[in-house]
Amino acid sequence: PARRRTQAERSAAMRMRLLDATVECLVTYGYAGTTTQRVAEIAGVTRGAQVHHFRSKEDLVAAAVEHLAEQRVQAAVRDLGKVGSNPDPVSTMLDYLWHSHQTAVFVATLELWVAARTDPVLAEHIDRVEPIVTGALISALAQLVPSRAAQKELRDLAFTAMDALRGILLSSFVDRDNERARKRWNRVCDQLHGMFVDALGGRSANVEISS
Repeated sequence: PARRRTQAERSAAMRMRLLDATVECLVTYGYAGTTTQRVAEIAGVTRGAQVHHFRSKEDLVAAAVEHLAEQRVQAAVRDLGKVGSNPDPVSTMLDYLWHSHQTAVFVATLELWVAARTDPVLAEHIDRVEPIVTGALISALAQLVPSRAAQKELRDLAFTAMDALRGILLSSFVDRDNERARKRWNRVCDQLHGMFVDALGGRSANVEISS
C-alpha cells in the first residue's frame, strides 16, 4: 500500500500548489491583478486553506519571490551544465539565455520587478534574492573556462548580454511582436559572439572546452 503523507509533507505540497498558482496568476493577470482570492481559485483550494499558509498578499508574494528564485537557479545549473559539451558552446549559451527568458517563470519575475519600483517592501525581498540567482547563473558560465581572467571577462559579457536581452523583452511587451524581439536579440548575438569566443580562448565550433 502507498505510504500516507505526513502532515509536514501535505503542508509543503499545499504551499507549492499555492506558489505555482501565484506564478500563473502573475503571468495571466499581472501584479495588480494578483489577489489572494484569485490565487486560491487557480490553486483549487479554499480561502481558508490559502490564509492558513499565507495570511496576506504580501506574505504570498514574498514567498513567491523565493519560489521563483529557486526555480531560476535550478534551471540555470541544470541547463548550463550541457553547454560545455556542445560543439558550439557560444551559440548554445546565447540561445539558452533567450529561451530561459521566454518562460512563465521569467514573465512572473518581471512583473515583480516592475511592481517593486513603487513597493519598497517588495523591492527589499527581490534585492535579497536576485544576487543569488544571478550569481548562480554567472558561476555556471564561469565553469566553462579555467582561467580566472577569462572568467571575469565572460561574466562581464554575460551581464551585458542579459541587460540587452531584458531591455529587448521589456519593450516587446508593448508591441507584442516576439519575432521582432528575436531579430533584435540575434543582432545583439552577432555583436557579442566573437567577444565570447575570445573570452573562451578562441574556442568555438567543434572545439571541446572545459566543463
